[in-house]
Formats: sequence, structure tokens, C-alpha cells
Amino acid sequence: MVQPTYLIKAIYPKAVWRKSDEAKKLYLTFDDGPIPEITEWVLIVLKQYNIKATFFCVGDNIVKHPGLFQKIIDEQHSVGNHTFNHLNGWKTHSFEYMHNISKCNDLVQSSLFRPPYGKMKKAQYRLLQKNYSIIMWDVLSGDYDKNTSPEKCLDNVIKNYRAGSIVLFHDSIKAWERLQYALPRFIEHALHEGYSFEKL
Repeated sequence: MVQPTYLIKAIYPKAVWRKSDEAKKLYLTFDDGPIPEITEWVLIVLKQYNIKATFFCVGDNIVKHPGLFQKIIDEQHSVGNHTFNHLNGWKTHSFEYMHNISKCNDLVQSSLFRPPYGKMKKAQYRLLQKNYSIIMWDVLSGDYDKNTSPEKCLDNVIKNYRAGSIVLFHDSIKAWERLQYALPRFIEHALHEGYSFEKL
């Protein structure tokens, strides 16, 4: 995953890395779903705390689990495009990349897009910004990394969030152990500090 450095932000200047800090609002986002049990668990947690989030979905997973995708929408969360096959833009020809995104958007029907791994070629970025709001992040949980402990995942988020932060978790199999530990604890911490959560 790409860390949000000043250099990366300069390459994608019109991408959204963080929202306004005028109010104590946070934006939870989840990549790579929908995945049975995991996405369902996330939805239960969000409902428990009465908060909304944004799910950047992989088209192939929507095809495999359409009912779960519909549940995300029915529970009034936002959805975004994460390509149909979770493609790395740096390793994919731009024509193929854009076609894959279009294929996903036939299902998602959203103006929000997040590039898998945070990686896009400049040409892809220029094409995408014509039709999409490109949503990146300023807080990366690291839940996808099996070498990161659940405690470190939580620490990554708590030490780096601030008003307007877009926080990135994954509703994926590889993130499951760390997600289960970090997500509810982070939500409780942020709520205790007077923050609210909104969808994009």
C-alpha cells in the first residue's frame, strides 16, 4: 500500500486524502469486500455504534456475493469502485485498467474510486479524475499486513487520526484478525474523544 507522503500527494494533487478539519468528523473506509462473515461483521459493528462508513468494493466480489453488497446499500453506507479484479495500476496497461474500472462501475454505480494499493499511472489518474472523485487516505491501519500485530494496527490508527481523517481498513480475509481487534477499539476511542463518523 502507498503511504500518503508529500511526494505521492503531489503526483495526485486532486485526489482526496483528507476532508475538512473544521469539525471533529472521521471517515471510516473499507477496501476489498464484500466478503462473507467479515463484511457482515463490520456491518454489525457499525450498526452497534450507529455510524456510517464507505466501502470500496471489488467487482468480482460483488458478483460472488450480491446479497451482501445490497446489504451494505440497504444499511445506507456509501460504496465506491475498487476495480473489478483489484488491479495494480502501475502494473496494468491503461486501457485494460480503465475497462476493468468501468466493468466494476456497472455494478457499483458510484462516482467514488479508490485505486488498489493506492497505485495509478499518471495517465490513469488524468482519465479517472474526469469522472470520479478519487478517494485516498491519510490514516493507514496496516490491517492487511500479516507481520503487523493487532495491537500495532490499533496503534497505527490512534496515533495518526485527526479531524477530517479518512481511515483505511480492509474487510478482507488477510486483514480479519487485526480488523476484529482494532476496529471496535478505535471507534470507541474516537467516540470517547468527541469525534463522529460520516460516510463519504
